[in-house]
Amino acid sequence: MSTDLVFEIYRDKRTVFTMQEIALLANEPDFGRLKQRIHYFVNTGKLMNLRRGIYAKDNYSPEELACKIYTPSYISLEYVLRKSGIIFQYSSQITSVSYLSRIIHVGGYELKYRKIKNNILYNATGIVMNNNGINIASPERAFLDILYLNNEVYLDSAHSLKEDTVYNLLSIYNSKQLNKRVTNFF
Repeated sequence: MSTDLVFEIYRDKRTVFTMQEIALLANEPDFGRLKQRIHYFVNTGKLMNLRRGIYAKDNYSPEELACKIYTPSYISLEYVLRKSGIIFQYSSQITSVSYLSRIIHVGGYELKYRKIKNNILYNATGIVMNNNGINIASPERAFLDILYLNNEVYLDSAHSLKEDTVYNLLSIYNSKQLNKRVTNFF
């Protein structure tokens, strides 16, 4: 029975799981029993306990981890702009937008969360929601997030930003100041 749970976890395409997600996979109504089973898997090295209530397979995705620690959240800001080739400065930090501001270290990764207003956070426009649990902003949404939170931004290669997409996403923020910053930028 216990190997069935490990099999189900490893068969799933996700690499990071909350306790609730494992309970759904296991179809286990007894939370106490499930905790014991998971504790056994952690002790035998079949699962990793990254944080309280968050477990992972070997070679887990740090992006998936960033989206699981605080929900709702999505990967954005410098991380997305770096991946898109818009800023060149290297950093191993994964930056996300959430309902709070924190910097945490988990499994050798530095995860930085920036607080943003709930009406912006809950608007999914410009965010790609993968079925593996990774929510990541488009470069245009990440640009607007960073400009909204920092008042200014330096970009090494802004030509890949789609200006019309930026202007379409601008209404999410409902900010006259941001409108001025974007107009000045372009």
